[in-house]
Amino acid sequence: YNFFEECARAHACTLLLRGGAEQFIAETERSLHDAIMIVRRAKKNDSIVAGGGAIEMELSRHLRAKAKTIAGKEQFFWNAFARSFEIIPQQLCYNAGIDAVDILNKLRHRHSVGEIWAGIDIHKEEVGDNLAACIWEPSLVKKNAIIAATEAVCLVLSIDQTVKNVRTPSGGQMPGLPGMQ
Repeated sequence: YNFFEECARAHACTLLLRGGAEQFIAETERSLHDAIMIVRRAKKNDSIVAGGGAIEMELSRHLRAKAKTIAGKEQFFWNAFARSFEIIPQQLCYNAGIDAVDILNKLRHRHSVGEIWAGIDIHKEEVGDNLAACIWEPSLVKKNAIIAATEAVCLVLSIDQTVKNVRTPSGGQMPGLPGMQ
């Protein structure tokens, strides 16, 4: 742990990292940089959402509700978009070694009864109120991640043809380069 105390209104500081191995120091530097950037973002944006897949499950619930109001093929796309948000809590379960099917069913139920901050608490391996449990994420980070992912999907879906590289007579070698014998 790093504790920074009695630094009233300091505009700059120097941190001295020492250790036995270069890899250890490099990892410590990266971790410290990440922690400082998280605090910086939190100070810039004081809005938070519950983490642990809570906000993703709530977005999924809203999108599924919207899909029920739409007829035709478009309903399929809304449901697919809703399912895509559930990949986040599912992956959290897999990473933590928790039964994803059981947890996702519990999350769907809790969100269906209005528990908007219900998310995965990996320490308890259970679903809980993540806002009350202080499992938070900056809302700006979530917003930017969702926008970036949606734009990436739209870009992929806008591709209307595939360019296929024809097989070269040299067996896949770059032109002008000697092949391996």
